[in-house]
Amino acid sequence: MENQEQGRQSFSKHLTQSEVKDRIIFFSYTDVAPFFEFQEGHLFFMDVTDSLGKAWTFIGTFYANPEVGKYVSIKWPQFSSEKGLKANDEVIFTERPQREGEAPWKKFNVVIKRKIRLFGQDIWGELKV
Repeated sequence: MENQEQGRQSFSKHLTQSEVKDRIIFFSYTDVAPFFEFQEGHLFFMDVTDSLGKAWTFIGTFYANPEVGKYVSIKWPQFSSEKGLKANDEVIFTERPQREGEAPWKKFNVVIKRKIRLFGQDIWGELKV
Protein backbone atom coordinates (compact mmCIF):
# COMPACT_ATOMS: atom_id res chain seq x y z
CA MET A 1 0.00 0.00 0.00
CA GLU A 2 1.14 3.53 -0.66
CA ASN A 3 1.88 5.74 2.32
CA GLN A 4 0.59 9.11 1.10
CA GLU A 5 2.09 11.18 3.93
CA GLN A 6 5.68 10.24 3.24
CA GLY A 7 5.41 9.31 -0.44
CA ARG A 8 7.05 5.96 0.33
CA GLN A 9 5.93 2.42 -0.05
CA SER A 10 4.83 0.52 3.05
CA PHE A 11 3.09 -2.66 4.09
CA SER A 12 1.47 -3.52 7.40
CA LYS A 13 -0.66 -5.97 9.32
CA HIS A 14 -2.16 -6.71 12.72
CA LEU A 15 -0.41 -9.56 14.50
CA THR A 16 -2.26 -12.78 15.28
CA GLN A 17 -1.84 -14.73 18.51
CA SER A 18 0.04 -17.51 16.69
CA GLU A 19 2.44 -15.00 15.07
CA VAL A 20 3.24 -13.58 18.50
CA LYS A 21 3.67 -17.02 20.06
CA ASP A 22 5.81 -18.41 17.22
CA ARG A 23 7.69 -15.12 16.63
CA ILE A 24 7.18 -15.39 12.89
CA ILE A 25 5.07 -12.92 10.91
CA PHE A 26 3.24 -13.96 7.73
CA PHE A 27 2.31 -11.76 4.80
CA SER A 28 0.32 -12.50 1.69
CA TYR A 29 2.52 -12.47 -1.40
CA THR A 30 0.48 -9.63 -2.91
CA ASP A 31 1.22 -7.39 0.12
CA VAL A 32 5.00 -7.66 -0.21
CA ALA A 33 5.59 -8.50 -3.90
CA PRO A 34 6.43 -4.89 -4.86
CA PHE A 35 9.38 -4.90 -2.44
CA PHE A 36 11.21 -8.13 -3.24
CA GLU A 37 12.21 -10.51 -6.00
CA PHE A 38 11.35 -13.92 -4.60
CA GLN A 39 12.65 -17.38 -5.35
CA GLU A 40 10.67 -20.16 -3.72
CA GLY A 41 12.41 -21.68 -0.71
CA HIS A 42 15.29 -19.18 -0.77
CA LEU A 43 16.00 -16.88 2.15
CA PHE A 44 15.99 -13.11 1.85
CA PHE A 45 17.12 -10.46 4.31
CA MET A 46 15.55 -7.23 5.53
CA ASP A 47 17.57 -4.57 7.31
CA VAL A 48 15.16 -2.85 9.66
CA THR A 49 15.48 0.18 11.92
CA ASP A 50 13.01 0.52 14.78
CA SER A 51 11.53 3.76 16.14
CA LEU A 52 14.40 4.05 18.66
CA GLY A 53 17.03 3.84 15.91
CA LYS A 54 18.15 0.27 16.71
CA ALA A 55 19.14 -1.83 13.68
CA TRP A 56 17.81 -5.35 13.12
CA THR A 57 18.11 -7.95 10.37
CA PHE A 58 15.09 -10.16 9.72
CA ILE A 59 15.20 -13.36 7.69
CA GLY A 60 12.35 -14.20 5.37
CA THR A 61 11.28 -17.01 3.07
CA PHE A 62 8.82 -17.10 0.16
CA TYR A 63 6.50 -20.08 -0.23
CA ALA A 64 4.05 -21.15 -2.90
CA ASN A 65 1.55 -23.63 -1.48
CA PRO A 66 -1.24 -24.94 -3.73
CA GLU A 67 -3.66 -25.08 -0.77
CA VAL A 68 -3.04 -21.65 0.80
CA GLY A 69 -1.42 -19.72 -2.05
CA LYS A 70 1.75 -17.66 -2.08
CA TYR A 71 2.99 -16.16 1.16
CA VAL A 72 6.08 -14.85 2.93
CA SER A 73 7.27 -15.68 6.43
CA ILE A 74 9.61 -13.36 8.32
CA LYS A 75 11.45 -14.61 11.39
CA TRP A 76 12.12 -12.04 14.11
CA PRO A 77 12.43 -13.86 17.44
CA GLN A 78 14.71 -11.42 19.26
CA PHE A 79 12.81 -8.35 18.02
CA SER A 80 9.45 -9.86 18.96
CA SER A 81 10.69 -10.82 22.41
CA GLU A 82 12.44 -7.53 23.15
CA LYS A 83 9.48 -5.42 22.02
CA GLY A 84 6.94 -7.50 23.97
CA LEU A 85 4.64 -7.78 20.97
CA LYS A 86 1.02 -8.75 21.52
CA ALA A 87 -1.81 -10.03 19.36
CA ASN A 88 -3.52 -7.18 17.45
CA ASP A 89 -0.43 -4.92 17.55
CA GLU A 90 -0.04 -3.25 14.16
CA VAL A 91 3.34 -3.64 12.44
CA ILE A 92 4.16 -1.13 9.72
CA PHE A 93 7.20 -1.51 7.44
CA THR A 94 8.16 1.54 5.39
CA GLU A 95 10.83 1.22 2.72
CA ARG A 96 13.75 3.61 3.09
CA PRO A 97 16.27 4.63 0.47
CA GLN A 98 19.46 2.61 0.20
CA ARG A 99 22.61 4.46 1.21
CA GLU A 100 25.93 4.13 -0.57
CA GLY A 101 28.00 1.21 0.70
CA GLU A 102 25.06 -0.63 2.32
CA ALA A 103 24.21 -4.29 1.74
CA PRO A 104 22.17 -4.87 -1.44
CA TRP A 105 18.96 -6.04 0.23
CA LYS A 106 15.99 -3.84 1.08
CA LYS A 107 15.98 -1.42 4.02
CA PHE A 108 12.91 -0.62 6.11
CA ASN A 109 11.81 1.39 9.09
CA VAL A 110 9.42 -0.47 11.38
CA VAL A 111 6.79 1.04 13.64
CA ILE A 112 4.70 -0.92 16.12
CA LYS A 113 1.33 0.50 17.15
CA ARG A 114 -0.81 -0.75 20.02
CA LYS A 115 -4.43 0.05 20.76
CA ILE A 116 -5.16 1.47 24.18
CA ARG A 117 -8.46 2.49 25.69
CA LEU A 118 -8.43 6.04 27.06
CA PHE A 119 -11.51 7.82 28.39
CA GLY A 120 -13.74 5.32 26.60
CA GLN A 121 -12.00 5.79 23.23
CA ASP A 122 -9.73 3.41 21.34
CA ILE A 123 -6.44 5.12 20.52
CA TRP A 124 -3.55 3.66 18.52
CA GLY A 125 -0.21 4.72 19.94
CA GLU A 126 3.32 3.98 18.78
CA LEU A 127 5.14 1.44 20.93
CA LYS A 128 8.48 2.94 22.01
CA VAL A 129 10.39 0.04 23.58
